[in-house]
Amino acid sequence: MDTITMENINSLWASLIVEELVRNGIRYFCISPGSRSAPLTVAAARHPKVKTSIIYDERGAAFHALGYARAAGTSAAVIATSGTAVANYLPAVVEASMDNIPLLILSADRPPELQQTGANQTILQPGIFGQFVRWHFEFPAPDEKIPPAVALSTVDQAVYRALRKPSGPVHLNFMFREPLAPERQPLPSNYLSGIADWQTRETPFTSYEQMCRSPQKDQLKKLAALLNQTKRGLVTVGRLDSPEQERAVKKLAHELNWPLFPDVLSGLRLGNSLFSRIPYYDQMLASEAFQAHLAVETLLHFGGQLTSKRFLQFTEKYPPENMIVVKEHPFRHDPACRVSWRIEAPIAALARDLIPMIHSGAEPKWVQTLVRQSGQVVQVVDDFFKKQINISEPGIARIISQKIREHDGLFLAGSMPVRDMDSFGLPDAKKPAVAANRGTSGIDGTISTAIGFAAGLRKPATLLTGDLAFLHDLNALSTLRFISQPVLIVLINNQGGGIFSFLPIAEFKDVFEEYFAAPHPFTFEKVSEMFGIDYYSPKNPEAFSQIYDKARGSQKHALIEIRTAREANVQRHQDLQKLIVRKLETLL
Repeated sequence: MDTITMENINSLWASLIVEELVRNGIRYFCISPGSRSAPLTVAAARHPKVKTSIIYDERGAAFHALGYARAAGTSAAVIATSGTAVANYLPAVVEASMDNIPLLILSADRPPELQQTGANQTILQPGIFGQFVRWHFEFPAPDEKIPPAVALSTVDQAVYRALRKPSGPVHLNFMFREPLAPERQPLPSNYLSGIADWQTRETPFTSYEQMCRSPQKDQLKKLAALLNQTKRGLVTVGRLDSPEQERAVKKLAHELNWPLFPDVLSGLRLGNSLFSRIPYYDQMLASEAFQAHLAVETLLHFGGQLTSKRFLQFTEKYPPENMIVVKEHPFRHDPACRVSWRIEAPIAALARDLIPMIHSGAEPKWVQTLVRQSGQVVQVVDDFFKKQINISEPGIARIISQKIREHDGLFLAGSMPVRDMDSFGLPDAKKPAVAANRGTSGIDGTISTAIGFAAGLRKPATLLTGDLAFLHDLNALSTLRFISQPVLIVLINNQGGGIFSFLPIAEFKDVFEEYFAAPHPFTFEKVSEMFGIDYYSPKNPEAFSQIYDKARGSQKHALIEIRTAREANVQRHQDLQKLIVRKLETLL
């Protein structure tokens, strides 16, 4: 086989490992330059089916791979040399673990005789990621006495453990002795004889099949009976993994005739219509009267957590008698400790199997009242933004949701961007593919993840980010040159941490500005010049709308920097919230 090289035992093992990854569908490699990892790097670089991105910063490389996996639905591989290079993967490993995203970590290491000797660039790498990996394996230094089937079989297990539910990161640690370069050394002529059959085909050495998990009929009947007898029920939807899940959950909500609260990551919040959908539920929950009116008997939740903090507070104040959570993994997501029934099952299959069993007993007048109230709030929000002359952070999110093209990627930074899109995005515009790092909700690796997301989606993408997240991952802009999909970065620069202005700490003026808002004097036109990307700086909503269209149409990477004021941003949110609460009070 052309992809298997025989220069020396290191090169041979590395080429076997990369070939087996490719056979398992892993074809995107994020490589950070290093010496000890040279065998793996050379094998990936020379493989004709591998796509590589060279990323100097290992932290950014891992987030890039994470973004790729979010979009592509399969893992990317990251390659790093030994030492602190490996440790830099930890933030992305934690995010991938908490949000069940597959990630394959291939780290190079020194051989056993150099461990704990003070040898250069040598640390204890086994177990470095602790409980945050689904599996890890310490490869011995390549040796002619170890059959090549060991390497192939182990790679197959690693890919399976990364992709099977619950998906997550897997760490393979490779010890290499010198020579690290593909220098010629003698090898036994019959070394590959034990895998002769593998060499004649293109399938993995060991093929894994995960058994299809179907919801049990008796459990379905029990669940359907509870749902059918519920007069006031609510469907909430967090992050879903596929359009299949979106369609099934949407259809079930329709059959139940229950109101639906969709998170911005659900695929049902932007560009998806449903009679009972309540798009601005987070803003409506600011009304105490609406909360009391909404109190439900049964809450049925699918997928990831909701972005809305108000919704969590609502369930604490008005706990439903039945709180049912359906997820495809066993991990507990129940900060209020209110869940009464936790179901681990394939979301699409469970929703589809439930639909024929539904004979909803929902109160139609109650649902119609909620939908009518929601329609009135939609009008209030529309009118508010139509009257806005000055550019605002909620207005920026709204314009993006209006202008973004069907199926483009939309990546939302943590902190305010994801919340503003969740709260103010147009519900009936075109439907993008939306993602955010909400496993641990950090701001690190934001640009890297967005660029990887565009690469995995193979479509243009928009990143909506704040200035601190942008500063935190600035060097990721260097990786834009490796992807052909244009990435449009909309940067909200309020010269500090805007979200803290909404928190109680903002009242403590002696410490707030310096230690929490953390102001800075920077603007970013020169940054775009440094990295060779187009730059725009619109001053009003109309200009931003036009520039967004222009930048998207150019098919080039671009940075749109918008200056806002933190104090004015808080006021804008409060003004709109008051209008919504006032409208609801007149309707209840």
